[in-house]
Amino acid sequence: MAEHVLHFDASRPRSRIERVGHFLRRHRGPIIAMQWLVVLMYAGLVIIPAFMPLPPEGAHIWDNLRLFAQFCFWGLWWPGVMIATVTLGRAWCGLFCPEGFISEWVSQFGRGKAVPGWLKWAGWPFVAFVCTTVYGQLVSVYEYPQAALLVLGGSTIGAIVIGLLYGREKRIWCRYLCPASGVFAVLAKIAPLHYKVDRAAWDRYKGEFEPVNCAPLVDIRRMTSASECHSCGRCAGQRDAVAFSWRSPFAELLDFNNPARTPDALTLVYGVLGVATAAFQWTVSPWFLHAKLALAEWLVDHDHFALLDNDVPWWLLTHYPEASDVFTWLDGGLILAYLLGGGFLLGSMLLIGPAIASGLLRSEALRWQRFALSLAPLAAASVILGLSMLTVSHLKAEHFWLGWLPYFRIGLLAAGCLGALWLALRLVLQGDALVWRKTLALFAMLLPSTLMAGIWSLVFFVW
Repeated sequence: MAEHVLHFDASRPRSRIERVGHFLRRHRGPIIAMQWLVVLMYAGLVIIPAFMPLPPEGAHIWDNLRLFAQFCFWGLWWPGVMIATVTLGRAWCGLFCPEGFISEWVSQFGRGKAVPGWLKWAGWPFVAFVCTTVYGQLVSVYEYPQAALLVLGGSTIGAIVIGLLYGREKRIWCRYLCPASGVFAVLAKIAPLHYKVDRAAWDRYKGEFEPVNCAPLVDIRRMTSASECHSCGRCAGQRDAVAFSWRSPFAELLDFNNPARTPDALTLVYGVLGVATAAFQWTVSPWFLHAKLALAEWLVDHDHFALLDNDVPWWLLTHYPEASDVFTWLDGGLILAYLLGGGFLLGSMLLIGPAIASGLLRSEALRWQRFALSLAPLAAASVILGLSMLTVSHLKAEHFWLGWLPYFRIGLLAAGCLGALWLALRLVLQGDALVWRKTLALFAMLLPSTLMAGIWSLVFFVW
């Protein structure tokens, strides 16, 4: 049966990496069993800690479920998922993600309605990412399991509802609405492992084949990007034209046959590098503290006390008196301003370099979107650095030795900056402009890396 379905060409040698894809296709049963196990673990770690009391003084991540779940989600899970996406593509989505799996599974029993046009708007992943990031900071999702249940559980319920309404055995939620989908899409562009489609081999294949159920609705025959592929392996070997393979991390962004889409560019610049960076740093920013103190003093001097009220529901703003952690309306307003205003200001500043470079080279293939996407290595380094701050907080609390940490941070930041600059150099060299224009364009692309290096240096070594 396997030979009838897969139709492998035995005369064509296959690499070990390619065999991995074939293995995943042949063994869907164990993969589904593993996904159910992940769902159960996910549900337990999200739900149970939300009903537990605050950890007693002296509790550790290995003897307190609440601390253990917090460390798993924010200290291991999210940093690990981002690292996996940068290296393996969206394998997390296709093989492990509980939301995607549940949404696809329940869609078997749903109404199977056609996806409406409004749902296909390309901007939803960006909007969902920004809203989830900002709301998570307002309710302190990293610190309290009740907030984590609200944010993560709400997202899971959304995935289930969309699965029940639209599609049939498809991941409509993942394709159009998942808050992390836009981030995964831009980071997967630099993954050295991907599913490569040989269009010519696909077209000339004349044998029998089993149709592939591509859950994220990718047109496999025309697939040239790793952004939307979930790396599940279901299409490996299809028509002897799809293979899991190595590539240069820069190959996709340097391939002008791959369109540089505006939604991807804006998600990278304003989402991953803008709002997300502001979310990682506001708690340690002296600018935020000085603004809060100055505004609070002004409100007191003018007898305006409404914004200093902290009697706010926990699901709207952080309110945990038992932990001496409560946000006032002033706190909430300043967090909104810092994340949205500061994030979009930072994103706009980062776009200056790509805009100048594109204007100097005057090439349809080298528009600002492609130069913006060349910042993908920098975005990957930035988001991993930010998420690892949570990992470090847990390790510090457990008194782990962290003497290596400054070198790790400097090395990762340097790798991100150099990767972005190398991509920019390769793009500039492909232009037809005069040498002085190319030189100025390359200098312009130094601006985003310099800005992000400066911001993270402030966070780690100054503040």
